[in-house]
Amino acid sequence: MENWPILSLVTFLPLVGALFILGIRGEPDVVARNARYVALWTSLATFVMSLFIWFNFERGTAEFQFVEQATWFPGYNIDYKMGVDGISMLFVMLSTLLTPLCVVASWDAIKVRVKEYMIAFLVLETLMVGMFCAQDFVLFYFFYEGVLIPMFLIIGIWGGERRVYSAFKFFLFTLAGSVLLFLALLAMYFEVGTTDIQAMTAYGFPASMQTWLWLAMFASFAVKVPMWPVHTWLPDAHVEAPTAGSVILAGVLLKMGGYGFIRFSLPMLPLASEFFTPLMFTLSVMAIIYTSLVALAQEDMKKLIAYSSVAHMGLVTLGTFTLTQQGLEGAIFQMLSHGVVSAALFLIVGVIYDRLHTRLIARYDGLVSRMPAYSLMFMIFMLASVGLPGTSGFVGEFLVLVGIFQVNTWAALLATGGMILGAAYMLYLYRRVIFGVMTKPDLKAILDLSPREVLVFAPLLALVFWMGIYPMSFLDVISASVADIVESHRVALLQAPGHNVASLFSLGQ
Repeated sequence: MENWPILSLVTFLPLVGALFILGIRGEPDVVARNARYVALWTSLATFVMSLFIWFNFERGTAEFQFVEQATWFPGYNIDYKMGVDGISMLFVMLSTLLTPLCVVASWDAIKVRVKEYMIAFLVLETLMVGMFCAQDFVLFYFFYEGVLIPMFLIIGIWGGERRVYSAFKFFLFTLAGSVLLFLALLAMYFEVGTTDIQAMTAYGFPASMQTWLWLAMFASFAVKVPMWPVHTWLPDAHVEAPTAGSVILAGVLLKMGGYGFIRFSLPMLPLASEFFTPLMFTLSVMAIIYTSLVALAQEDMKKLIAYSSVAHMGLVTLGTFTLTQQGLEGAIFQMLSHGVVSAALFLIVGVIYDRLHTRLIARYDGLVSRMPAYSLMFMIFMLASVGLPGTSGFVGEFLVLVGIFQVNTWAALLATGGMILGAAYMLYLYRRVIFGVMTKPDLKAILDLSPREVLVFAPLLALVFWMGIYPMSFLDVISASVADIVESHRVALLQAPGHNVASLFSLGQ
């Protein structure tokens, strides 16, 4: 096991499946069926292989594990280097779990260009896993930008009526920010002489340079999160994307921005991160409150859940920049929880969309009388999104609030107010769709969850309760890496000339 290139195997196995699908020939129905099965077995094999990483991961250390390194650009100090720590390992697991669920969820929903659709998802899985495993900045950028291409195609080809507009908006927003990230990468490379992420983290960038590098990274990561006010591409992308596209977009792709802040901005640019913390708090609180109010006014179920994602990710950025152990752990836990819960909520919407082909809230009422199993699933994931104790949503929100309260009580108060609004729009959605008397004649014949749909929801349901009831199984993995980031940040501030560290750490008290 120790000699296996396990990270490369998990990263590139989906690509092998995509090549197999590419070679499938025959009648359209046969091609579609075979493409589905190859995609399913490939993604399941990838998930099973990723379990080796989970079971063989050494807890209690911040060191990168399963490290693989090979010369990529000889003479330029740019290598193919892979490795995972307690933070990135969990995002690898999230990516490999959601992909087979997306394949199963798309089984009957996608009827045109099935072969190309499955190839797009497998290529997307390779890029997502590779991004979280990359330990070289150029390699990271390669995967980070590559994710755009299959997602652009998934939205643009298999999306709704305004799919082309939404796909281009998604592409242009994210690409514009990433150009600045590339400039930051070049500046850091010329300064350090290598693109090794650990070497860059250990290097002390000059204070004046940190400000510009941080702003360049912010331009890219803020769009990916997405933070207010550069969040406007997300509701459009979610509404037009097919159900499985929304699942991956909310479940994994939104985490790329938060992961970028934690992996690059905080450890590499500690002085700039400290300087811009008030800005991050302001934008995060704005995202939580403003998008929660906008969610209350939505008539489209997918759009409501999309705006709720912006609010939840605002809580993530708030926790990240507290730079406390609890705040950072809460931010990472909230990202994982949101990845599971938001994926489940988009699948919940997909179930009734497949039956009636509309997402308008006003078109549904009284579904509990015809769909009791569906109503139960919807209720559990809705309450997890709200943050009910015993579910995954509670742990992340609680830790973030503990972290932010230590640093800025006003931000903690406003974030709590936003969370109350979050409960309001989710309960409003549930009441309108599930409760009441069924008045729409076409709902009388609607069918409850099929065995295939139950199979998709089962692992997500188990995770919601596992993370909510026994969070230490995840926090044990995260804590050492978080403690290392917090400590290195504290040391960097102590060593910075002319910094009054005492005043920095009493901000907002």
